[in-house]
Amino acid sequence: MQRANWDDLRFVLAVAENGSVAAAARVLGVNHATVLRRIAAFEGRHGGEIFERTVRGYAVPPERMRLIEAARDVEAAVLAVDRLIEGAQAPLSGVVRITSTDTLCNTLLPRVLADISAQAVGLRLELQCSNAHLDLGRMQSDIAVRPALNLPEDLAGVRAGDLSFGIYAAPGGGDRWVAPARVLARSAPAEWVAEHVPASMIAGTADSFVTLREMAATGMGRTVLPDVLGRDDPRLERLDGVMPEMSVPLWVATHADLTASPRIAVVRDRLVEALAAAGL
Repeated sequence: MQRANWDDLRFVLAVAENGSVAAAARVLGVNHATVLRRIAAFEGRHGGEIFERTVRGYAVPPERMRLIEAARDVEAAVLAVDRLIEGAQAPLSGVVRITSTDTLCNTLLPRVLADISAQAVGLRLELQCSNAHLDLGRMQSDIAVRPALNLPEDLAGVRAGDLSFGIYAAPGGGDRWVAPARVLARSAPAEWVAEHVPASMIAGTADSFVTLREMAATGMGRTVLPDVLGRDDPRLERLDGVMPEMSVPLWVATHADLTASPRIAVVRDRLVEALAAAGL
């Protein structure tokens, strides 16, 4: 039934249940003329009068009672839909655990999660900072936000953008290097350094891009950093031309069997939207 039809039928039902136009107008919060106009519109569209007009008010003749019962069924269905929509829009609640790298935990994610929290006050968001790739597989987290060329088969993810990298160093920092190692050893930047920088030029290593940034800022050596971590640091300068342009897909992923969870889906989708807009 079209929306206009239901609106008119709502006026018919109010008159039938309250016995007069004046009483229906009070219940519906409209004026007397509006009720009369809606009743006339409904009757005109359906080719006949619904009510018997009497000095005591508006009465429904027996042959029209089936229409009124059908109107009650329509009203019940419409109200049920409204309740379902209201329930879907109700504040989400519960805990959502997000794991990500120290790079993103120290730059973008706190601001993104603050925005999500402001819109869904019933949620408690836990941000776990780890450069290891074990958290989601051990059910320690609900959502992972990570750069990776590909996702494991048991994860379902959305590509939110690409995390770009560059070479950074303190002014006058020389040509030695501080390199990613340990849990970062399989990352694309670490593989590039291993292939192009002689071991004799490595002054130090770290398993954290945040730590590498701090080491480079002391003048210890140049390093590969995510641009989101290095480009706004006044202690560093980007050394263009040393390394080809490099970027790695950034995923927002969860277990395949958790994708239908409303609270997880909402947080995942808002993470994707915010990260895609961040210009990584």
